[in-house]
Amino acid sequence: MSERVILVDENDLPIGEMDKLEAHQKNCLHRAFSIILWNDNNEMLIHQRATGKYHSSDLWTNTCCSHQRTSETTLEAAQRRLKEEMGIEAPLKQAFYFIYQVDLEGGVSEHELDHVLLGKFNDVPLINLEEAQAYRWVKMEDLLVEINEEPLKFTYWFKYILANFADKITPEYYESL
Repeated sequence: MSERVILVDENDLPIGEMDKLEAHQKNCLHRAFSIILWNDNNEMLIHQRATGKYHSSDLWTNTCCSHQRTSETTLEAAQRRLKEEMGIEAPLKQAFYFIYQVDLEGGVSEHELDHVLLGKFNDVPLINLEEAQAYRWVKMEDLLVEINEEPLKFTYWFKYILANFADKITPEYYESL
């Protein structure tokens, strides 16, 4: 069974469904989410996407990212995928959403209305190797230096979030939600 995504308008109102790959090939705006987890040492958990991913493989990105199903709220979908991809159960709070579009390798694009969720986690993830090949904890200032020095090692949406919403993805912002 193919995975489907929820097509939305710019106000996040559902307007239909489509096969995930087809939506990425046709550049259709669809609902997605990105999770960023912090530990008590103010380190962000990031992961390296698996080599087998059909786009952005081997790139470093935020803790978890995926798509909602029509039967799920954003929070339910985020909890499900966080468990499936990273083996993590953690409290999450919805922070904000944004729209972005970028053409990627292999004739696909990302055109997503991306909900960003924040959470706290202080344990060891149990990564699903079909989704992620590595993970690490990193301080924001070190991450920003690394992205500046080697931007091609990171996903587009993660760099976009960091460049445009750095003040809304901090542990302090999470606590204020």
